[in-house]
Amino acid sequence: MTDSLGQPHWMTAPQTAAVFDALEAEGGADCARFVGGCVRNSLVGRPVDDLDIATTLTPDRVTRALEAAGLRVVPTGIEHGTVTAVSSHTPHEITTLRRDVTTDGRRATVAFTDDWRQDAQRRDFTLNALYARRDGTIFDPTGQGVADTKAGRIVFVGEPEQRLREDHLRNLRFFRFYAWFGKGPPDPAAVAACTALKDSIDALAAERISKELLKLLAAEDPRAAVGLMAETGVLEVVLKTPANLGRFDALCEIEGDQLFETDPVLRLAALLPDDQLAAGRLAGRLRLSNPDRDRLLAALSPTPVLKSWMSPREIRREVYRVGQATFRDRAKLAWAASPRSATTMQWRGLIALVEGWSPPTLPLTGQEVMNAGVPKGPMVGQVLREVEDWWIDHDFLDDKLSVIEKLKAVAQGLAY
Repeated sequence: MTDSLGQPHWMTAPQTAAVFDALEAEGGADCARFVGGCVRNSLVGRPVDDLDIATTLTPDRVTRALEAAGLRVVPTGIEHGTVTAVSSHTPHEITTLRRDVTTDGRRATVAFTDDWRQDAQRRDFTLNALYARRDGTIFDPTGQGVADTKAGRIVFVGEPEQRLREDHLRNLRFFRFYAWFGKGPPDPAAVAACTALKDSIDALAAERISKELLKLLAAEDPRAAVGLMAETGVLEVVLKTPANLGRFDALCEIEGDQLFETDPVLRLAALLPDDQLAAGRLAGRLRLSNPDRDRLLAALSPTPVLKSWMSPREIRREVYRVGQATFRDRAKLAWAASPRSATTMQWRGLIALVEGWSPPTLPLTGQEVMNAGVPKGPMVGQVLREVEDWWIDHDFLDDKLSVIEKLKAVAQGLAY
């Protein structure tokens, strides 16, 4: 029996039909098929975000066909046979069937082909080597892609070590796909190959490593995959430091059972030691974005030391000092590091208070300080800070007159 996806909405959408009509006008029926993630995700009932199409047409013919149909063409990876068709503002990535000529673990030289099976043999995993015609019929060149996808088996196409030597990133991709789609024990041959070739990850560009790592950590429950990375030694190759798996596992559990969220950057912070210098080195080595780097450093700051039994007044004080986002990050890490059975409700209450309170603005301006007789210059800032400290100590007193009276007292006590 031939497997079929049926015809889900993404497959029959007018903008997608327009792309297939254009390609088939140039190359005939069945010259193009959906490939990879859209087929895989549909098989397991996951949302389809990206539409990838494989074709027997060469890039120049793809371009000619699309332009003849009035579709915009973007040469996104022309040297590897990839162009992007934009149809009704929807991108469709179209790649010519190809085979590897040479590879060095970071990049490949390819030659175009019209052989679907040859194209499948250069792909990483059987669940990604699936094609579907526009009528939904699935083409499974490896003979096991459909079964592996449904069973949650992450299996390399062909010989695992050969696939890894062709592209070192596939080592991390194995763990990422295991986090997102894996069920049950991992494939032993894949694990052995990833272990044997783990050091080759260091040859990859930093941006490729960080992108793959954050995608992995964004899975709903990546604990098994990350634990396997630790067992194989792959995780230490990436982090260059022993991982805090206990805190990481606890954070994933809290996010899944209590907060219903996934936060890859904070999960990365949970894996690291409480050492801002180490976090800074990792962020630099992986070339994380400036916002992600700053967030890691703030989350791993040694202060404030948070406890589940902090009073609302203490919480507001610290939120005002470090900001809501940083306080929430640190609260989640502290919760993950604490015995959760007795304090879950306290931590939930603490986070709810943070999310429900907007830090106010000190109801005092520099001009008002000068109006009170303080000369323009550094002393204005000094007075503002002293009044602000008093205002914070009084739990952000919502009384402008009291703040002005405090300002007068401070101003009168200064020697100019």
